[in-house]
Amino acid sequence: METTDRPRFRLRSGETWADPWQGYAALREHAPVHRVVHDSPEHDYFVLSRHADVLAAAVDTDSFSSERGLTVRYDEVERAGLQDTLPLVMQDPPAHTDFRRLVARGFTPRQVVDLEPQVRAFVRERLPALEHGGDLVSTLVKPLPSMVVAHYLGVPESDRRAFDSWTDAIVAAGSTGDVLGASDAVAGLLAYFGQLVEHRRRHPGEDTVSQLVAAGRADDGAGLTSVLGYVFTVVTGGNDTTTGLLGAGAQLLAGSPDQRARVVRGEVPVADAVEELLRLTSPVQGLARTATRDVDLHGTTIPAGRKTLLLYAAGNRDPRRYGPDADRLDVGRRPSQVLTFGQGAHHCLGAAAARLQARVALEELLAAYPDFEVDAAGVTWAPGHYVRRPTRVPMVGRP
Repeated sequence: METTDRPRFRLRSGETWADPWQGYAALREHAPVHRVVHDSPEHDYFVLSRHADVLAAAVDTDSFSSERGLTVRYDEVERAGLQDTLPLVMQDPPAHTDFRRLVARGFTPRQVVDLEPQVRAFVRERLPALEHGGDLVSTLVKPLPSMVVAHYLGVPESDRRAFDSWTDAIVAAGSTGDVLGASDAVAGLLAYFGQLVEHRRRHPGEDTVSQLVAAGRADDGAGLTSVLGYVFTVVTGGNDTTTGLLGAGAQLLAGSPDQRARVVRGEVPVADAVEELLRLTSPVQGLARTATRDVDLHGTTIPAGRKTLLLYAAGNRDPRRYGPDADRLDVGRRPSQVLTFGQGAHHCLGAAAARLQARVALEELLAAYPDFEVDAAGVTWAPGHYVRRPTRVPMVGRP
């Protein structure tokens, strides 16, 4: 992306994720409704970068639909073979509403609270490996969300090793934009959950799969496909986003020792610091919608049928919303209307679980290593155009 008066937007991937912020600022200032032009006009799409515009589009499902997919590819739904059974994240109200209400029963506040001891024990078990140096991602912030996702889906402890192997392969393939490239893992995961659905008919639990089975959502072929689609969405969406938050968040704290010290001293609650890290890291940098009508905004018309990328990460750093120091880490900022989990009908169901993981992980990390160091030059980034997450964060604990 160029940062002239006429900025150009390009999808990022891998090492280009290291510092996208200046380019986002150029879009906000000079092209808040930016048209990305291709050699073939039918592939053109638009990018929204100001907080108010992204928020308005996210909540206006009548004007900006999810049913044509969440990327800027116009053949996304067909390419993934989802024409007949759209996953929850690609449904609009009212179809989206009933299914979401059902799966939300597996994400109740009590279930989040009940998960905290497991998360804390998991973190404490892994932190000693970082005392003299190691990779934060592989040691902690990659396996942690996999454990939490397995919990919410009702995967028994005895099956976690197989589940983790499938998850690792699918998330890695999904980062490159080709989830179907992990065909063996996809087949294994879906076959396993087909069996788990039958198990939950006889032995129901409080997990989301049990909730869907109890509601009769897996009673026919189409229903089972819908349940499996939901499982697949949770696996692909619940892992790398939390990794992105914690991996990039650790870098921000290490790079701002004065702000980290405020948390260590207890001046600022860890939960407040998490909200600021959510704002600044924005693991899901943006997702697309499709305009259902002509939308006029800032002197530009987005025609009906055009894909529109809602650039959450740019909106989260908009000075119009968060002040002139919006790019700076302020652990006591307590930002409101952060776009990281989306807004409106598609607000992330797993937001409370992600916050729990981040809070507990940071509480334990800062208690064990209040002056931990990160080798910023050694950080590497995952491929993929929509999720910004590190694949390696070298750190030394230094208790």
